[in-house]
Amino acid sequence: MPKVSKVWTTQDIPRQDGRLALVTGATGGIGYEAALALAGAGAEVVLTGRNDAKGDVALNRIRTVHPGANIRYAHLDLASLASVRAFVDGFASRHQALALLVNNAGVMMPPTRHTTQDGFELQFGTNYLGHYALTARLLPLLRAGRDVRVVNVSSGAHRIQADIHFDDLQWERSYRPWPAYAQSKLAMLLFAFELQRRSDTHGWGLTCNACHPGYALTGLQSAGPGLGSNGRRTLIERLSAALGPYVAQSAAGGALPTLFAATSPDAKPAGYYGPQGRFELKGPVGDAIIGEKARDKSLATRLWDVSGPLVGVQWTEEATT
Repeated sequence: MPKVSKVWTTQDIPRQDGRLALVTGATGGIGYEAALALAGAGAEVVLTGRNDAKGDVALNRIRTVHPGANIRYAHLDLASLASVRAFVDGFASRHQALALLVNNAGVMMPPTRHTTQDGFELQFGTNYLGHYALTARLLPLLRAGRDVRVVNVSSGAHRIQADIHFDDLQWERSYRPWPAYAQSKLAMLLFAFELQRRSDTHGWGLTCNACHPGYALTGLQSAGPGLGSNGRRTLIERLSAALGPYVAQSAAGGALPTLFAATSPDAKPAGYYGPQGRFELKGPVGDAIIGEKARDKSLATRLWDVSGPLVGVQWTEEATT
């Protein structure tokens, strides 16, 4: 499998002037670092999140680094289909086209089962279904864009105890944190590849790819596991604290695969990018390993067909219902 030929950094991002970028989950971590770099490259960037106070802080931090940045924050909770619908309605009233969509927001491994506002298991509903609905509703704006890219943030977890459990997608019978997380990230990778195939078939003109950050030190390792833990540090939090300094990279380093997928001329349709170090935990960005399940076209088609009715969207050239 070909590798990126040089150590790729944010200095290699082509100028993004005149391009509108939307980054979900951009008030911290990988999403914030991606938004920061895109703003520095001249893109107009819309940061989204569900915590408006954190959104204000993120905007101020980016403007401190890039005083002339064309950025704004918008509220978007991927765990609420009503929020997705309201966000797209507002976004479409302000913009006629979208050049870059980074589907980044996510939650990781709550120790007990939680649900979204619509009753979906929290990880599957937030990490995957919310982004599926968002992308479908934004399709008319994406089709109107120029040199359009859609980037799905997945995880190396998609290769470890991962499957799409169609008989219990919402983990109602037996919730297990890691397999539920792995399912959501496998779904994101399957979604990226299927979206590219459908774009090619229907002439939507999209470049769809995916990435993973490796093991990047962000709030993800504590935010999800902290849900329902009653203030006690969970096993993953303890492991992160103990091993992080040795095997992890910074959030800025973890954002490089996202930025490569989003901007590099070398990033390919249906590509998958991540760190090149041991176990793909950290290191320079390059081609990442795609698990066997993620290559299964029939699995991707079945997931796509199930997802539309779940979230109430249809993939058409017109605005979805």
